[in-house]
Amino acid sequence: MTLIATQSLTKTYGNGVTALADLTVGIEPGIVGLVGANGAGKSTFIKIVLGLLSPTSGQVRVLGLDPTVDGNQIRARVGYMPEHDCLPPDLSAAEFVTHMARMSGLPKTTARERASEALRHVGLYEERYRQIGGYSTGMKQRVKLAQALVHDPDLLLLDEPTNGLDPAGRDAMLNLIERIGTEFGISVLVCSHLLGEIERICTALVAIDGGRLLRAAQLSDMTAATEVLSVEVSEGTDELAARLAAANLPVRRDGRLLLVPLADETTYDLILTAVAELDLPLHRLDQRRHRVAELFATGPVASGEPPAALAGAGATEGGIR
Repeated sequence: MTLIATQSLTKTYGNGVTALADLTVGIEPGIVGLVGANGAGKSTFIKIVLGLLSPTSGQVRVLGLDPTVDGNQIRARVGYMPEHDCLPPDLSAAEFVTHMARMSGLPKTTARERASEALRHVGLYEERYRQIGGYSTGMKQRVKLAQALVHDPDLLLLDEPTNGLDPAGRDAMLNLIERIGTEFGISVLVCSHLLGEIERICTALVAIDGGRLLRAAQLSDMTAATEVLSVEVSEGTDELAARLAAANLPVRRDGRLLLVPLADETTYDLILTAVAELDLPLHRLDQRRHRVAELFATGPVASGEPPAALAGAGATEGGIR
């Protein structure tokens, strides 16, 4: 079943601002990234999906239901993690997540059990009786994820789930999301302006700008292999680069990677010979794939024009600003 399907979806606010314009897209099960700059229409899209806003025109179906008339049914099957801090500081995580489970219609005893289970999944079981006001930003983000999970939804909507987190916290949150999508079998729609994060965990991507669709595709289709080999060794990168250059192989650096144009199959042999002669531990040798940020910065969209709002994206960690 298609998770979310829209047909010519349009939302114009009373002040004349059009947040979504003739948006037609289908979102299939999996971990799907929804990306776009601030003001692209992501928040409006989520509110319409949840039945909190009515579209001006067009159609939308969520899990086969119409949010304009079936909002309660949709919210019973969808978990939502908002971007902004909205947690009560004087409640414990256990109390809050239990309350949210009860709001979803679970009986009292079941709600308590499910709250403990959800908090265990997000790594807060030992801290579940502490007041949320004393939590770090990372812990608060995990509480928001737990309350979205507590009623065992078919679909999770996560709005900027790594917002405010340090690199370690972001890695932990992304690992959690990936586990939910792969091990728990729950489909996830991740709204983010960080293309690097989307590329890491998502199976598909939907990009919008000015309320219009820029691109919707599987990540594997968007990150096709290039005619460049990526070479990574655990040590001796400079020595290997010099040896490859001496063998008349053009080499350029990309962080810890050495990038070598793939002229023909003998390129592999030359690289492997150089690695063996230097006795280096080879960590990686494969064809480099396009990164999503590169495609949005330089690649054409369906209309054949580069997406202006995303041009230059990726200046900082693949971000769209």
